[in-house]
Amino acid sequence: MSKLIENWTTDLRYKKYNAWDSTYLSALTEKVNAAPWRLQYHIQPTSGLLNDPNGFSYFNGKWHLFYQAYPFGPVHGLKSWAHMTSTDLVHWEYEGIPLVPSNEYDSHGVYSGSALPIEDKLFLMYTGNVRDADWNRSAFQLGAWLDQEGQLTKMTKPLIETDTTQYTHDFRDPQIFNYGNTYLAIIGAQDTNKQGRVAVYQSENSHDWHYLGNLTYTDLPMGYMVECPNLVFIDEQPVLLFCPQGMDHSLLDYQTIYPNAYVLGSRFNKETLTIENPTTLQNLDEGFDVYATQAFNAPDGRALSVSWIGLPEIEYPTFSDGWAHCLSLVKELSIKDGHLYQFPVVETQTLRQNEISFKGQLLSSGQQLLENASFSYELELELPKDERGELKLFADEDAARYLSLSFDTISGKLTVDRTLAGVPFAEEFGNTRSITIPRHEALKLSIFVDHSVCEIFINNGLKVITLRLFPAANQTQLWLSGSGKGSYQGKFWELLSQ
Repeated sequence: MSKLIENWTTDLRYKKYNAWDSTYLSALTEKVNAAPWRLQYHIQPTSGLLNDPNGFSYFNGKWHLFYQAYPFGPVHGLKSWAHMTSTDLVHWEYEGIPLVPSNEYDSHGVYSGSALPIEDKLFLMYTGNVRDADWNRSAFQLGAWLDQEGQLTKMTKPLIETDTTQYTHDFRDPQIFNYGNTYLAIIGAQDTNKQGRVAVYQSENSHDWHYLGNLTYTDLPMGYMVECPNLVFIDEQPVLLFCPQGMDHSLLDYQTIYPNAYVLGSRFNKETLTIENPTTLQNLDEGFDVYATQAFNAPDGRALSVSWIGLPEIEYPTFSDGWAHCLSLVKELSIKDGHLYQFPVVETQTLRQNEISFKGQLLSSGQQLLENASFSYELELELPKDERGELKLFADEDAARYLSLSFDTISGKLTVDRTLAGVPFAEEFGNTRSITIPRHEALKLSIFVDHSVCEIFINNGLKVITLRLFPAANQTQLWLSGSGKGSYQGKFWELLSQ
């Protein structure tokens, strides 16, 4: 069976992994390897679909990162966890798919979860998805142990069964973490009134869990479901990352199908399950394609995060090549002057090679910064205060195709427009994103390009704009223009592949 599938029926999507012919997966992998828009330094699937990052942790001398996987096609099917390891958070090694559906509690999918080192093993906590004959769903919070030799053993009974008097079957994505002398787990949920919630559970031993209640972090309604909640602490300040589905746009200004949001608090009160003095809801990423961010407090003291660059229910151009989506760079989270900052970990600099420096006066006619840029680079650019202009990335020789970054440091606005950047997609959610930036102040852009991914960090990570784009092979030029009132400077590095 080597003919690649185009019509994905439910039966095909939920076909058991061991029932697939190996020649099919080989043919699919060969097609993916030859595809355009493949990435050099971002985590991507070897074939099929990647979505939520899972189990981000440090264990046995390595960083561990899992992701939701469906290796047989670029569709949502019978999910498993693929496993990556790294010694530096930058170069990742694929370790296979150790966590697959195999029992009565995860028969229809190993859904998202987290990981925590406990004694000499890595404890995985995840959601098992089960469907009955009428396709009604049940959700179970399950456990597994990964030993130091990489062998995985599932626990035989659920850790938490859904309390259907309080929650519907939409009850998933547990994050486990140490808090004081106990373990806490927060779980994304929909209550029986179809309202989004974050449920909190506690355990003294990692396998006996009891319910504490719902987390309080806002007075606003959180739509009909909250996915992928993560609670981390930065200098003892709580930071809650989460994905509310169906939230009113008047409560949070977002243009994606579902937002990835966050709040900062002054303190986490475990007795009242409250994030005290929460900020207003904020978008974690102001761009087009970020969702399901996972974060944890690493043993080296940093709060680290990684995101799924992709969104549910959207068709991406790579689907026709047999693969879908990727993960973001690993970012360090910090809080400065009451604001959350996100920036690629310092280890990312080890990818740099062939540095080019440039500076000059902004010209209204525009100037070419680079003619033959690779599709894998980092660009650092400092732009003057009280200036308006445009940076064109992925530009072709006629400037008919490009990704536009329009900046205005007079009125304080930055707009990213991917209308002309390549193959169009997801246009129903808009081709532009605009953010406010400080007025009458210089602007710093740190831009990471990887073939079909662009991650833009504004002013050292105060705001982030992430997007997919699918350019033609001749879109290799960088152009910069302005009104001529100020000067710019910057650096460019090619980035080594994985």
